Amino acid sequence: MTEEELNEENLEEAAAENAAAEAGMENDLQARYDALQAKANSYLEDLQRERASFTNFRKRMEQENADKVDRGLGEQIKAFLPVIDDLERALKHRPESQDQSWNSWADGTALILQKLLTTLANKGVSVLQVEPGDAFDPTTQEAVTHEECDEFCDNQVIEVLQPGYKYKEHLIRPALVRVAK
Repeated sequence: MTEEELNEENLEEAAAENAAAEAGMENDLQARYDALQAKANSYLEDLQRERASFTNFRKRMEQENADKVDRGLGEQIKAFLPVIDDLERALKHRPESQDQSWNSWADGTALILQKLLTTLANKGVSVLQVEPGDAFDPTTQEAVTHEECDEFCDNQVIEVLQPGYKYKEHLIRPALVRVAK
């Protein structure tokens, strides 16, 4: 063999070895790339889960805080309910009078009561609608007495002694009722 043929053969062997090395290196790089891509996808999925979890946590905290505010406002409103009860009792038992000034005073008191009730209603406070004959509901009513009554069936409200109130969906005070047994 001539030197030229040897050089050519060496070049071909070197090229074959180089091609094999490049193929092996390419496979190694592809494997490393695939592993890194899988790891990146895993990190992305973890991040997305954590974001969703944090968003749910934030919404839950906002709802809990809003509920705490509503309960706190309900407690503040509860302080005014005895005043409303007293005004209603006073107007319910107002004597008939021929004196125009007395009637004007009583009418003014009724207007003040109505204005107070309207203001509370505009702020989300509502009176629980309980009437005689309604079924007793222990979640919104408190039974003061259980009495024998021919006029009503078992567990029907006989009389509402004190109205109940709620603020939005939170019970402020249950209605006090007499219940038939």
